Amino acid sequence: MVVAGDEIGGFPPETLEFLRGIEDNNSKSWFDASRDLYEAGYVAPAKRFVEIIGPRLVTISPTVRFDPRINGSIARINRDVRFSKDKRPYKNHLDVWFWHGDKKSWDCPGFYMRIAPSTIFLGTGMHGFEKPVLDGFRRAVTADASGKRLMAAINSIDGAYQIGGETRKSVPRGCDPDHPRAKLLKFEGLYAGIELPAAAAEAPDFAEQALAHFAATWPIGRWLLEELVRS
Repeated sequence: MVVAGDEIGGFPPETLEFLRGIEDNNSKSWFDASRDLYEAGYVAPAKRFVEIIGPRLVTISPTVRFDPRINGSIARINRDVRFSKDKRPYKNHLDVWFWHGDKKSWDCPGFYMRIAPSTIFLGTGMHGFEKPVLDGFRRAVTADASGKRLMAAINSIDGAYQIGGETRKSVPRGCDPDHPRAKLLKFEGLYAGIELPAAAAEAPDFAEQALAHFAATWPIGRWLLEELVRS
């Protein structure tokens, strides 16, 4: 499990036990009866993970921010069902977010981890661009210097990682479909990441693995931070 001091381990078995339980029994009655499991498998190990990983991420990106609390770096388990047809009250995954900027948001690149009942995703970047950032991204892609820096960042990432964010079938209206980086104009977010089996979270060296994956995908985050936003 994630332990005290400088020693870093994996998540305890209670983490996947809780996530698989809430996936199969997504109800307030089950959650209320399983609060001890929630605390042992979700809250406590996630807080410790952030407390240990956060300061070490500063060596990768000095301006990264983190907060080892629920609604800080650790997402709430409760779902916002106000505008959703899906009225299940709880998420079936654990999300952890290390961000850049004065306030926590998805408007800047960051380091991201999701532990789900069967998979883990670890990566860096921005899953979606708001309109002003999207416009700036397209300008940066087509500009000679920043566009070449982006390609260098992408090419520096090992092929084991996926480059995500492509959502369009064609380039936007007004953009050159024959531009040498036209494919990137189909992206409305940009991130690099890797998917692992959920059992990897329990490995004794899982936190070290997470740090290595964050470091390996950071070229994408650094380009976004330098070219589109400022921390």
